[in-house]
Amino acid sequence: MRHELLIDGLVITSDNSAAIGRKEQDVVQVSDAVTAKFAARVALLEQWAAGSEPQAVLIHNFSGASSWDAYVEGVNELFAEAQLVLPAISGSTETNMPTVQSGIAVTLIGKEFRKQMSVESLQWFVYGVPLVGQEVLTHFHQTANLALLKKALDTSLVERIWPVGSRGIANELELLMKRPVQISTSLDSKKSSGPATCVLVGVQHDNLERARRYFGELVYAVEII
Repeated sequence: MRHELLIDGLVITSDNSAAIGRKEQDVVQVSDAVTAKFAARVALLEQWAAGSEPQAVLIHNFSGASSWDAYVEGVNELFAEAQLVLPAISGSTETNMPTVQSGIAVTLIGKEFRKQMSVESLQWFVYGVPLVGQEVLTHFHQTANLALLKKALDTSLVERIWPVGSRGIANELELLMKRPVQISTSLDSKKSSGPATCVLVGVQHDNLERARRYFGELVYAVEII
């Protein structure tokens, strides 16, 4: 589990983006569809980290009515990329006040489908490279593939995942282990992973080598010292 909220058997996850989009004063200039896709990506990975699958999508649009269709398109692209059926989508748009920078939040509501093994019983590695800002687009080939992750979870090749956020790999490992840790890895362990471009992956020891071959060249060892 990561940043999810549990209410009466429902799992609620969310992510947001600000100043990323097509408005003149946005810091990162990309299409609204791309912005929504990556916000939804984080919320989806947090669903999987909680052992759940999304049943509904809420889009909170602060960019104006003209952005709504593109935001829906981006969420659709994300679910297609992950090879998932798109759940029902609803949400709200700010139309009273014009904004000079883009803003969006995506919330997923899901249900638990997988039982979670204990963190300490698994062998962990990093899949993907931490990327942030424009790097996410220019080095997209270094991003963890959602369809591969989903298949690995469904076939129990992978037991658990844990998305890496803005505070980096080292911080996420401390959250995961629920204790201070020191780690050794060839990646920059403190660099932001933006929209969860890399993911901590937990496997049973007998599946470690098979998982490394399955995910390929984007697998990076991480040693907890």
